[in-house]
Amino acid sequence: MRRPLAALRALLWREVIRFLRERNRVFGALLQPIMFWALFGSGLRASFHPPVAGGSVAYDEYFFPGVVVMILLFTAIFSTVSVIEDRREGFLQSVLVAPVPRSIFVLGKVLGGTVLAVAQGLVLLVLAPLAGLRLTATVLGESFLILVAVAFALTALSFCIAWRMESTQGFHAVMTVFLMPLWLLSGAPFPSLGAPEWLRAIIRLNPVTYGLAAFRRVLYPAGAPIVEGLPSMGLSILVTLVFCALSFGGALGLTFRAGPRAPA
Repeated sequence: MRRPLAALRALLWREVIRFLRERNRVFGALLQPIMFWALFGSGLRASFHPPVAGGSVAYDEYFFPGVVVMILLFTAIFSTVSVIEDRREGFLQSVLVAPVPRSIFVLGKVLGGTVLAVAQGLVLLVLAPLAGLRLTATVLGESFLILVAVAFALTALSFCIAWRMESTQGFHAVMTVFLMPLWLLSGAPFPSLGAPEWLRAIIRLNPVTYGLAAFRRVLYPAGAPIVEGLPSMGLSILVTLVFCALSFGGALGLTFRAGPRAPA
């Protein structure tokens, strides 16, 4: 029992230390979403009109929860690039033949990315009052739990994609055409109520939609016009937990089904 736990702890902290040492990844995951929020929030403030009765929310306020989720996504992507790098350096092969379950390797990678993503998400979350959102101890606590679930699911999903990739260039290409649309079609940059029906159907099928909806419901008071049309809190939590289970299960399946590819 001690050996797997020690391996898990070592893998987790290896991910954290490795990520923090590469400052370009830290800045890329944190500063780019903040820049988007500042520029788009200011530029679209005057033209944003929520499609809800009595809605008078500034765009920077509406966009803020989506930017926090963007930070989770970017950090998940940047942290799981290490799967490709570890394969190239030979570290992955040595870990997978070590006398510990492969599930420990997957869990260590995913938890490491989750810790990093949530930490950076919380850094931005404390700026919520600048967007007109009120933070309380309850809001912070509930937000933390939701961010952990969303970050875990996104990191596990990114792990699944990185495991299949031969190069970081290929991984970033998949990120552009698959992972980023998950965020764009979650209701983060625009309300789904104002979208065409076909687009709303896609948004409803997107699991990230439900994690973001739960996050919005925590940040806004009950009955606020801006949460009108969002999935219920119960459904949002259920879908997010299923998303976590499926993503992590997929990551486990990939590592157990086939051995790692030889480094190039």
